[in-house]
Amino acid sequence: MNDKQVPIGSGFGAHTTADEVLAGLDLSGKRAIVTGGHSGLGLETTRALAGAGAKVTIGARNIEVARSAVAGIDGVEIDRLDLSDLESVRVFAERFVASGRGIDILINSAGIMACPETRVGNGWEAQFATNHLGHFALVNRLWPAISRGARIVSVSSGGHGNSAIRWEDVQFETGYDKWRAYGQSKTANALFAVHLDRLGCDTGIRAFSLHPGNIFTPLQRYLAKEEMVSAGWIDEAGNPIDPTFKTPSQGAATQDWAATSPQLDGMGGLYCEDCDIAICATDGEPGGVSGHAADPEEAARLWILSARLTGIDAFAA
Repeated sequence: MNDKQVPIGSGFGAHTTADEVLAGLDLSGKRAIVTGGHSGLGLETTRALAGAGAKVTIGARNIEVARSAVAGIDGVEIDRLDLSDLESVRVFAERFVASGRGIDILINSAGIMACPETRVGNGWEAQFATNHLGHFALVNRLWPAISRGARIVSVSSGGHGNSAIRWEDVQFETGYDKWRAYGQSKTANALFAVHLDRLGCDTGIRAFSLHPGNIFTPLQRYLAKEEMVSAGWIDEAGNPIDPTFKTPSQGAATQDWAATSPQLDGMGGLYCEDCDIAICATDGEPGGVSGHAADPEEAARLWILSARLTGIDAFAA
């Protein structure tokens, strides 16, 4: 377990918005890449970063949909990126690196949740492949363009508590459970930040992961209405009733905070929530990061597996 999981009293909280965490920060001259930056939390993240002066590159599967979503936001460009397709990841990264521009902020925001059993790539379970392996390959291929002092932020979830890495069956070949598969992918996002920070900190490149909170976004597209009613998220008429749910701008706040806040200077490899460093999870208590998602040995083991599966490791000897 990472014993540095101690809140710092940031002054922000669960209801802070993305614009509020960036208030007073001038990101002029900074370049950010936001995967899925045209939808849900990604769109709010993009709006706030661009509003603070950053130039934002969005990786999106559908260029036309993304272009329509960000119309009117200055300083934004879009390039095609399908995280479930490693060839698409390679082309996106190579095109960006060839442009000669540096990356100051990289936010791995795109993802899928609780989808029907789907196989991509070499028969990989789609949530693990899209949420983790695609981002792993992207960061490693973009590494030559990542500037000293950059921050890399991976959007995990409180759902990481549903599953550690299932080393005996990472790809769910012996029986699929959509929520355990989602949980494993979110644990992978957190562990990725732990080990990436260890590898990058000597050059001032720091990594964080986070739980954005519960928010209604297109992430719920695979969930039936009945399932959300049963969970207590909405009523029979489809109206939100869970008071813990955030607005998209509140949900985007923690990733923008982790990507930019001077309060985190000199720190890294940490899991955040509600615009602060999260506590270690305690049985029976809400919030925090589970031990299996903050274990440096698990993180190193996942890095080795991910490099083998994707065929890319920017730090290989």
